[in-house]
This record gives sequence, C-alpha cells and structure tokens, in this order.
Amino acid sequence: MKKYILSLMAVATALFATAQVKTGIEVLRDGGFKQLQGKRVGLVTNPSGVDRNLKSTVDILNEAPGVKLVALYGPEHGVRGNAHAGDAVGDAVDAKTGVKTYSLYGKTHKPTAAMLKDIDVLVYDIQDIGCRSYTFYATMGMCMEACAENGKEFMVLDRPNAVSGNKVEGNLVEKGYFSMVSKYAIPYVYGLTPGELAIYLNEEGVTAKKAHLTVIPMEGWKRDMTYAQTGLPWVAPSPQIPTPDHAAFYAMSGVIGELYAFNTGIGYTLPFQCFATPYLDADKLADAMNALNLPGFRFRPINFKPFFKVGPETADAMKEMHGVQVYITDLDKAELTLCQFYFLQVLHELHPDAKIFDANAKRGYGMFDKVMGTDQIRKRFAQNYKVADIADYFNKDAAEFKAKSSKYYLYQ
Repeated sequence: MKKYILSLMAVATALFATAQVKTGIEVLRDGGFKQLQGKRVGLVTNPSGVDRNLKSTVDILNEAPGVKLVALYGPEHGVRGNAHAGDAVGDAVDAKTGVKTYSLYGKTHKPTAAMLKDIDVLVYDIQDIGCRSYTFYATMGMCMEACAENGKEFMVLDRPNAVSGNKVEGNLVEKGYFSMVSKYAIPYVYGLTPGELAIYLNEEGVTAKKAHLTVIPMEGWKRDMTYAQTGLPWVAPSPQIPTPDHAAFYAMSGVIGELYAFNTGIGYTLPFQCFATPYLDADKLADAMNALNLPGFRFRPINFKPFFKVGPETADAMKEMHGVQVYITDLDKAELTLCQFYFLQVLHELHPDAKIFDANAKRGYGMFDKVMGTDQIRKRFAQNYKVADIADYFNKDAAEFKAKSSKYYLYQ
C-alpha cells in the first residue's frame, strides 16, 4: 500500500511539474510588470484571480515594484468573494491592502468617471466559464467601455476558457433582450478566452466605443485543452462552480433554473448536474433520457434532498427530489445547452399536465427569455415541447460567429 501511495504521489508530482500553462498574471509578473511600470492601477478581480501558487492578483500587484495599486473593483460576489449570487456589492476598503474598493454589482454595473479618475489603467483578471449568462464577461465589457469613454487604458490578464476554446452554441442576443445575463450580441456558449472576447468586442464594434486595449496572453494554452491539462489550480469564481467541470454543467442546466420549476442540484452537492422534481420517477426519467442516445451524455437515476436554500429554486429545501444526474462523456459531441430542453421534452411526455413554463407565474418568462437572448426559443418550444422545433433557430448564428471570432484567436 505504501508503495502504491508513493507511486500515485510521483505521478501527481510529475504531472504538476510538466504543466506548461502560465496565466496572464504570471506572464505579466515574469516580465517584470513592464506594461504597468509607473502607472496608477485599478484592478477588477475576484477570488479566482490567482497565480499557480494561489496568491491573489490583488496582492501580486500591490507588491509589484514600480506599480501603484490605487483601486479595486468588485463584480458579482465581490473582490474577495464575500457576497452571494445576485446580492448587491457595496463600496468598501480592502482589509488586507487598505485599497479602496468600488462595487460593480449593485446600483452601478459600469465604472463611473469618478471611480476611474485616480487610475491610468484598469486591469481585469477573472476566471470566466465561457457562458453568456455568467455576468463576469459583461462586467469586463462595461469596464472596457468606461475606460474608452474616460481616456483610460484597459488590460486583460488572460485565462483559459473552462468549457472549451472550440465549443460555440446558441443564437445571438436579439433587440429587447439585452441584460446583465445577455449583455452583448454573442452566442450562449462563445468559445473564447476573456482576452479573445475583449478583442472581439473591441474590434467588431460590439461595445459602444473602442478602447485602448492590451491583452497579456497566456503561455502554453491550446484551444482543445481541458482545464485539468493546464496544471493550473481551480478557485471557484462563484460558489456553485466548485470545479472546472461545472462550467459545462452550468451551460447544460442554467437556463431552466430560471423557471423555478425544477431542481438542478443547487442546494445539494451536485450544482447544475441534475434535473429533478418532487413528482418524477427517477428510474423512468433515466430510461427515457438514455433512450434518446444523446451524443456525449449519460443519465443515472438520483433521489436526494437539497440541504440548504439558495434562492427560489431551492425554496423547498429538505424536500425529496427525484430525477437524473447527468454525466458528460464526450464534451466535444455534447450539445450542452440543448440538453436541458431534451429534459423538458421527456418531462412533457411523462407528465403532459406539468406546468413547465407557468410554475412561477409571478416571475413570468422575463429572465428565461433574457438568458436565451430571445423569446423565440420559449415560444417555439412551447408549441409541441420538441427540441426539433428550436434546434435550427438556436444554432442559426453559431457557425458565423465562430468564423468571425476566429480572426481574434490568440491560441490554436
């Protein structure tokens, strides 16, 4: 047994030692912070902004010779991650560094002129998950716009796309459906790193005004890498994304969570990995889902009780849930976003009277449609509850976006 444990440790050590990927903050640091020398710096970050030794970018820049960190800006969940999903983040002073911290998730989503007046350059360093309804990319875009409007430089310290650098799914956001969960006209799963997305928004005129943008690229990252292959540590960018695998699970189930009619594993130990309700038969659902033979997916029956309440989706904490746990067996083949609509299709077949879109009449369809970037997906699907009725519309913009955005790839 001792020999076996030592062998495992040796393998783990070897894998870590051969990891080649360096994030933007590490490239910047190893280059002596030359792009920031003599400048007053503002930083947009959260707990996921760390180097491979788990040192925060806040502390790295605060200690960097020749760099003056003068302001911090907190997205959803805050700079140090001490705010829950959807909670407003207040202005404060960072306890460790004494640096003034401004909120970008509350009354203000976009930095004001007053918030930027004391800086020369605004730096962005957050691990995103490559999905349009996850708000950090929106914060990045609005920060870039604010810098352009106020004559400030904007810099992105690049990080991997945790889903994939190749996967693109979904329609572009349509007029009338732009919001913090669909801020820019990009697909639901957009296949770009934060730095590549910033360049795309800037060069394609998606943002209101072009910024003086610098991206510090990673070294050693390739588009087809899984996050595990990077050798980088994972720090949850938000509480319900505890592992890099959850980036894909978020894209797979996050939309139907807006209906408050189902539990997707939130409040349990499998956030975004489940489709469940109190009234389903787990075995029948699993059999029906597996019978679809969806490429890249397998489903197993699961019965569980959410342990804690996280918003209205888990209002019935400690109530028995029955459904399926989803396994992604081949990410390249899996149609992540449509998987949840296949679940709705099967649910309707098993329970034709189930209130799929009307379970929360008070909430309505507003947030669901905003996340989808259109009302057409809901309206077309609700006619027959068949994925075939929405697949073409959902995918209509993906190939064109991938072709257009590939011009701005920093990595192959």
